[in-house]
Amino acid sequence: MCNNYRLHVPTNQIAEPFSAAKRSLVFPDGQPNLEPGEYRIGDRAPIIVQGETAPELIVTTWSWRGPGGKPVFNFRSDGRDFSRSTRCLIPSDGFFEFTDPKVGGRKTKWLFTMRDQPWFWILGLVKDGAFSMLTTEPGEDVAPYHDRQVVLLPPGAGVHWLDLSAAQDLMLRPSVPGTLDVRRVWPE
Repeated sequence: MCNNYRLHVPTNQIAEPFSAAKRSLVFPDGQPNLEPGEYRIGDRAPIIVQGETAPELIVTTWSWRGPGGKPVFNFRSDGRDFSRSTRCLIPSDGFFEFTDPKVGGRKTKWLFTMRDQPWFWILGLVKDGAFSMLTTEPGEDVAPYHDRQVVLLPPGAGVHWLDLSAAQDLMLRPSVPGTLDVRRVWPE
C-alpha cells in the first residue's frame, strides 16, 4: 500500500480551505517551513488535527508501532467507526504505488495526482503521537496498480473529516473513476 507520498504545497495553500470554512488554521509550534519533497514511512511530516479551539498543523511521525513491533503506516477503514478516534488530514499533491516487474532490482514507480486539483487530503488517524493513512477498496484508477488505496478528499472537503460534519461512509470510499491521473515516474 502507500508507503511514499509527496508534498509540494506551501503552508498558505494548506490553510486556504480552513479560511474558506471560516476557521483559522493554527500552528502551535510556529509556522513550519515546508520544504517540497517526498515522505516515507518513519519520516516526520505535517498533518492537520482538530485542536481544542481550531484546526492545528503539527509535524509528527508517519507510522506508529503495532502490537508486534511492525510499523502501522496504513490502516483499513472498512466497516470501522472513527468518531472517537483522533482523526487527521495529511496534505499531499501526489502518492506513489510500486508494481512489478522489477527493473534493476527496483519496482516500477507510479505517481497518482488528483485531476483538476493542485493538491488533496489523505485521511488518517493519530495514535501514540504518530499518524497512519486510512485505506479502502481501490477505485478504478488505482485497481490496476494495487488492491487497496488511500482515502482521499479534495481540499475543500477536509474539514468534514476533522469534525465529522459529513457521514463517515460518504468520505471513506474509493475515488470516483476519473478522479486520479497516473504516470510512471520510474523507470523514465
